[in-house]
Amino acid sequence: MKRQDYINWDQYFMGIALLSAERSKDNNTQVGACIVDKNNKILSVGYNGMPTGCDDDEMPWEREGDMLETKYAFVCHAELNAILNYSGGSLENSRIYVTEFPCNECAKAIIQTGIREVIYLSDKYMDSSATIASKKMMDMVGIKYRRYVPEGRSLTLKL
Repeated sequence: MKRQDYINWDQYFMGIALLSAERSKDNNTQVGACIVDKNNKILSVGYNGMPTGCDDDEMPWEREGDMLETKYAFVCHAELNAILNYSGGSLENSRIYVTEFPCNECAKAIIQTGIREVIYLSDKYMDSSATIASKKMMDMVGIKYRRYVPEGRSLTLKL
């Protein structure tokens, strides 16, 4: 008889996104993303961080101040990192699991690459212009998005 308490695909892929977020060096916001194909194969992962080659010890992580003194001019979002990290060709008809709803800039990249579904854990910026624009664009092109609702299960990893 097979085991009955295994995790489902949504739990698995959101778990990968959450684990990826743990790589972020951002003191305030850690976001992770996991892109999968229709056969439930992981295509790519990403987290929010500085672009490859930029020394994150020399880059700003502040949230307030002059634009060039904050992280906002430099950080690459998890979704964009996952898209750019993929080297296997097309992402057409894939889906992305992300711990925070994508901003408008990430939504553009999601649309352009052909990702067809966004599964997100949190939508804490739902009232922001960036999120409203993101949803407007996704609705326009027929990208489905849905909130992942945790079922209260917890796993402990010893790393």
